Amino acid sequence: MCQLLGMNCNTPTDVTFSFRGFAQRAGVTDHHEDGWGIGFFEGQGTNADNPQGDDRGLRHFIDHLPASQSPVAELIGRYPIKSRNVIAHIRKATQGVVALENCHPFVRELWGRYWMFAHNGDLKNFAPRLHASFKPVGSTDSERAFCWIMQELAKSHAAMPSIAELSITLRELAAQVASHGTFNFLLSNGQALWAHASTHLCFVERRHPFTHASLSDEDLSVNFAELAASTDRVAVVVTAALTRNENWTAFAPGELKVFESGALTAW
Repeated sequence: MCQLLGMNCNTPTDVTFSFRGFAQRAGVTDHHEDGWGIGFFEGQGTNADNPQGDDRGLRHFIDHLPASQSPVAELIGRYPIKSRNVIAHIRKATQGVVALENCHPFVRELWGRYWMFAHNGDLKNFAPRLHASFKPVGSTDSERAFCWIMQELAKSHAAMPSIAELSITLRELAAQVASHGTFNFLLSNGQALWAHASTHLCFVERRHPFTHASLSDEDLSVNFAELAASTDRVAVVVTAALTRNENWTAFAPGELKVFESGALTAW
């Protein structure tokens, strides 16, 4: 199975520490060697085209090589891009060949903004009818599921709804897809991070007072108190806990959680 990493923050933050440990699972401490990818939402602040000042720009990097060996992954490690919403994925192929078009996260446009999605699991007999606006480029069940979710969101809402409304619709759609198999996923549109678990996902919220954290997959520690402001909030979602000394909370099977501004919401 693949592994997922997501980050949601209230201020632009780099994901270098978490990604460094995560990338070790692609061939060093684990066997997820069939490609990888990461995407960062970024914004330009409030303007006439974006009155809410939310993050609509997207940097998107994928590679069919293992993240532990990829020059692109090395670049990300040396170039700490700051973002409020990040999704990363390391792949262990179950459906679809090892190729760039099958690397997560996948990206589509809906309601004038980018949406990014990554999946861990295996869906059986999932072949929904897809119209021309949302069709897979690659051959994975994951991209097929993403296209169907985008299609059904567009059917359900004429324009961009609130995060609460989106969350209600996504819970219904996720349950339908999950009836076909394992459906752990991360989804973001630059405003929030949605995370759904069929089997394994966990999260941690980092906030004041910040403490030390030590990676599970590499001998590396960081003191967040030296790096973060007292008002900073960061939520990290991952398939398996990245650090040894933080309190990670497991998702319940079938649970969809929503993170905004670095905190778990009530939606």
